Amino acid sequence: MPPRKRRSFTAEYKVEAAHRVIDTGRTIAEVARELGINDGLLSNWVKDERRRLDAAQAAGETPLQAAERAELLALRKRVAEQDKDIAFLKKASAYFAAMGQNRPGSS
Repeated sequence: MPPRKRRSFTAEYKVEAAHRVIDTGRTIAEVARELGINDGLLSNWVKDERRRLDAAQAAGETPLQAAERAELLALRKRVAEQDKDIAFLKKASAYFAAMGQNRPGSS
């Protein structure tokens, strides 16, 4: 049997998973089952997020609320899509500029 491929998770996913436990008061085991991940892994993410929240409060900063985190994630996705669109448009404009120079009667 081939070894299982190790999954990797983004920082945003880890924070959102941790907040499913922190914000709702549900158990780590329950949320881990729901997400299909090991409860020990989720436990580490929850500890890390609680440490981050405590550090932010100690520094006098207010942590992001759930709605703000969701909006930030949506905006990051939108920016990534727009970056892809811009890269495509740059390539397309370069292509059409080159086609215009190669056309007979141009210049």
